[in-house]
Amino acid sequence: FFLLIENIFCIFPLCKRCYAGEIVLITGSANGIGRQVALKLAPLGVTLVLWDIDDEGNKETSRLAQQNGANRVFVYHCDCSRREEVYEQADKVRKEVGDVTILINNAGRLLGKKFFELEDEDFVKTFNINFFSQIWTCKAFLPAMVACNRGHLVSTASAAGLLGFYRGTDYCPSKSAIIGLMEAINSELFHEGKCGIKTTIICPYFISTKLSKGFKSKKPCLFPVYDPEYAASRIVDAIKKRKFYLIMPPAVYLLGLKIYLPRKAALLLESYIKFPESMDEAYGQK
Repeated sequence: FFLLIENIFCIFPLCKRCYAGEIVLITGSANGIGRQVALKLAPLGVTLVLWDIDDEGNKETSRLAQQNGANRVFVYHCDCSRREEVYEQADKVRKEVGDVTILINNAGRLLGKKFFELEDEDFVKTFNINFFSQIWTCKAFLPAMVACNRGHLVSTASAAGLLGFYRGTDYCPSKSAIIGLMEAINSELFHEGKCGIKTTIICPYFISTKLSKGFKSKKPCLFPVYDPEYAASRIVDAIKKRKFYLIMPPAVYLLGLKIYLPRKAALLLESYIKFPESMDEAYGQK
């Protein structure tokens, strides 16, 4: 109900905010959603800081961003799952660029294995990349935002973080943890009077990136697989409107009915959209 009310208010645009001079750090910026978000923000006069382990892809994002109008782009090699590396690169960013004012946590991984196919290390690595990386980046950059009561935290979670999905026993809880983390941080900021710092949680269905491995929706009218450029435009729009949640497509709200339905009916709903078949086709191959 709250999300519906929030979306009604967002129909009426807020006063346009000038983004010139903002320092935007994007993790997982070498391709997919991260690259497209960088390209959408480039014409707004922001300074872009790009973090990824794919150096060549990151350089290409930088080149494209400059073509799109970005004047200042800084590229860093950073494995966000490694705490020490995050803190080390964060120090470099503060010294070479300045304090980050918009943090977009986008880096992630999805294996699509069943529970008994997952090794212990798979769980550890998935949580390190999907969840703990966002703790390390928030700890690195949030204090400067708190000091001036100004900034924006943007976290890419997933529709899978709202409800458990087939072949997602490591991925779904890591994304649920992100939602819990951002809800808790937002609560602390509010009660400490730091309302100048905004938070946005992104919960998309599948996006056609390398992560999705060619996932095809069996019900594309209800659950389309968006292309990264469109998803990025929605994300940037949510940042501009300072939305707390961006859940897409709208039919994802319907999956929330699983919470209230008897368990068998909930599983039948999942079978109706043929999600398990889609996951098997995309991730079941050796």
